[in-house]
Order: sequence, then C-alpha cells, then structure tokens
Amino acid sequence: MKTNALTRRAKMMFSRLDYFAQFGGGMVLRPYQVAPLETIVRSIRGGYGWTIVIIFPRQSGKDEFLTQLSMWLMSLYAHRDVGIVIANPTYKPQTINAIMRLENRLDTNVLTRKRWKKRSDYIRRIGQAKTYFLSGDAQANVVGATASLALIVNEAQDIGQLKYDKDFSPMAASTNATRIVCGTVWTSDTLLARELRAAKRAQEEDGIRRVFVYDAGDVGAVHPPYEKFVNGEIARLGRQHPLIRTQYFNEEIDAQVGMFSAGRRALMVGDRPGQDEPEAGRLYAFLVDVAGQDEAMLDLEGMGNPGRDSTTLDVVEIDLSTLELLQAPTYRVVKRTSWIGVSHLTIFGALKSLADAWGPQHIVIDATGVGEGLWSMLDHAYPTRVTPVKFTQQMKSEIGWKFLAVIETGRFRDCAPIDEVRVQYDHAQSEILPGPAKTLRWGVKDGTRDTSTGLLVHDDFILADSLVAVLDGMEWKASIEPGVSEPISPLPEMSRIKPVIKNEILRKMSRIR
Repeated sequence: MKTNALTRRAKMMFSRLDYFAQFGGGMVLRPYQVAPLETIVRSIRGGYGWTIVIIFPRQSGKDEFLTQLSMWLMSLYAHRDVGIVIANPTYKPQTINAIMRLENRLDTNVLTRKRWKKRSDYIRRIGQAKTYFLSGDAQANVVGATASLALIVNEAQDIGQLKYDKDFSPMAASTNATRIVCGTVWTSDTLLARELRAAKRAQEEDGIRRVFVYDAGDVGAVHPPYEKFVNGEIARLGRQHPLIRTQYFNEEIDAQVGMFSAGRRALMVGDRPGQDEPEAGRLYAFLVDVAGQDEAMLDLEGMGNPGRDSTTLDVVEIDLSTLELLQAPTYRVVKRTSWIGVSHLTIFGALKSLADAWGPQHIVIDATGVGEGLWSMLDHAYPTRVTPVKFTQQMKSEIGWKFLAVIETGRFRDCAPIDEVRVQYDHAQSEILPGPAKTLRWGVKDGTRDTSTGLLVHDDFILADSLVAVLDGMEWKASIEPGVSEPISPLPEMSRIKPVIKNEILRKMSRIR
C-alpha cells in the first residue's frame, strides 16, 4: 500500500512541471512561468516542431524556468536516447552559470539527485536523455550536437541571426524538434525580434498560441517585491531610459537613432540663468573635455580654424536638494568655456585661475592620450580633488548610459545654453552594438558638418556634459546647516572630579603602606 502511494506521488510529480519543481525540489513556479508548458509539451509529443517564443522581463525567473524544464524533460525521456540543446550567448559566464544552476537543482530534487550524471564539461544526462550546453558566441565551434527533443535558445537577443541559422537551427532538423526561443526585448533587429514576428504570424494563421510575453506589471502582480524593485529602477534611471523600456516593459528600441530626442532635450532645459561668478553657499564641480594638442596649435597668422576640436569646461552646480527624493543630486551647467588653438600649459593656467575663483569640490577631466598632461598638472595643484577619465569604448558606453539616466530623471539642466552646444546635440547619434555587453557607441560622427554653416561639428561640449555621470557615482550627503551653541565651562565639573581623584590617590597610598 505504501509503495502504491509513493508510485502515485511520483507519477503526479512527473505529470506536470510545476508539481515536479515544487514537490520534488521545493521550487514554486509562478503562473507566467508555467503558462508556456502546454504548448511546449504538445509540440514535443506531436513532433510539430513549433517555434515557441518566451519573453520575460529581467530577473523574473526565465533561467529558473529553463532549468526546471530541461530537468523535467530529461526525467520524462530518460528511457530514450534524446538530446536537448541549450544555447547561451557566451561561454563565460552565461553557459557556465547555466550548468552550475542545473547541477544545483539536480542535486536538490528528490527525483533526480541520484540519477543524473556528468558526461563531459558541457553535457549532463539522466538515463539516456542528455542536455548539451553550447555557446552562441560567433567564434564558438558548436558542430556535432543534436537537438532531437528540443532546441532552447536563451537570451536570443544577444545571439547573431547568422550564428543561429547556420549552426543551431540545423540541430533540430533530424526530428523536426521543438524550438524554444527566450530572452528579453532589445532592438528591433535581433534574433529574438525576428523569431517573435514569425511566431506571431504562425499564431495568427492557425490560432495555436506560440508567443508568451510578460512584462514587469505581470510579474509584480504575483510577486510584489519585484514591483517595488522595478519602481526603484524607474526612479533611478527614468521610465524612458532604454534599459527600463526594454528590460522591464518589452518595448523595442532602434539600434541606430539620434541620441538626444526632443523629449530628452526638453528635460535638459535650464531652470534658471547661468552665472559668470560663483555664489556663496553653493557647491560646484568642473567637467573638462580635453582636445588633442596637435589639433589645437595656434595658426601663425592668428586665424584659428573654427572647425578644430576644442578643450571645453563646464562649471556645474551640484544641487543636493534632490537627494532625499531621488537619492542623487541635480546638476546645473551654469557656465561654459572653451579654448581653441591654445597650448595645454596656457589652458592649465586659465583652469587654475577659474578653480581658485570657483572652488570646485571635484574636477573631472578627460585624461585620454594627451589629456594626461593637463590632468597631471591639475592633480598636482589640487590633490584629492581631480578625477581622471580615460575613454575606451566600454568606458564611453558606460558614461553614455549613465548620462541618459541623469537626463531621464530630470537631473541635468543646461543653464548656460549656446548655439554651438545646440548644434552638437542636434547631430549626436547613438548605435547599440550587437552582443550581451549592450555597448553604446555614441557622439557626433567624424566629418559631420552643420548644414546651415558648412562647418565641422564636434562633440566636445557633449562629452564634458556627460562627465556628470562620474559625479553621479560619487557619494553625496545633504549638507547640515552649522549651529552655534554656548560654550560649556569645564571648571564646575573639574571641581567635582578633583576630590574623587584625591581620595583615590590616598586610598592607593594606604595600600602601599
């Protein structure tokens, strides 16, 4: 009788993925995680070879679902020589993390802990059923695996379409295996976006649901802590920030687009006039973008080339009044200065004079290439106050994303607008490079000319502005108004202490005697 009860319980756990996860491993799956299962099982059992697209917002349990699914399928088909292929964009860390997660869950589920085996570095099996973990990196060699049961493509927005079509899709050919394409929305030209469009067309034709898309609202409805987290991210980055739109609300963005839209430019409008001199009681910082000195050599006839790059200075007021609400300051550009055709030694003298007048708490400077010399001189003059930034592709990308967050939350205000700055922002473009790094390449393209003047357009003022992203990473505390209190005389206290000390001395002397 007891054996029959255990058998019935085991059959129940094998009958449904949510039972398998909960009663076998103590993992409770949420309704949206279970929703795609009926279509997946129907496709696998019928050999229909459907492509099923699953889109969850970031950190909402997609990888956990895929792990439980592969465990469950291997357990169901342990008696057959079948293969599941799981592709991730990179080997390190994504593929390795997926393998480690699977091993952990296999060890904690009572139905699998004594049944699973490691066949090689990238293969795990239960009985005859195997799961292959492969990298979707463009350079990875993935020939040889067969997805006879299912092909699972995880983070498909970061896997190249050519890589999928050439290397992965054929793995499902011999059995017309089911394909499960998963990820988080990114740009409109990704593999995920392509497969989503195709699955929607197929779904409309036959009425069989193949698309399962859930956003932060769906997750938050069943898991309130997630809603609280996303609301915090919106407060930090802004609802229209590309990462918020894509990672949490499934809103595709263009891979190439003007970086500073009309909406963003409206958020950047100054809320008070600029300044020629500092105001007492206000906190300031300097942001400096440095031109190459070979570009800035003075013309012998005194005719500076207005198309040459310039060294630019933003004087930024740091407003700490938004710390309590937004957990970060607001930055106002109150003065702009630039130098064209001037040596770095002369610029240093000018910057030092301005720094002595304005007393900036921080000086953030582009120290890339020839900028090192100017940084070194400033650092020697103002030790502990100068922060160098060396632009690499990755550093510029990070600064670009953070600058957009400052703008989207209304914390960057241009109170010293000039036509040159407006032209630079008009011509600034951005491009999101393919791959999991989410690299943002941005700025004014070389050779760009202003259509109204014919002059070359640079982005030196924009780069100086963007250095507020570095300020935003610093620790800020709201200032406390100094108070004045009456001094307390120590004499009354001393008069009370002295007898105590005298008695203690007399007591110790009596012991010595």
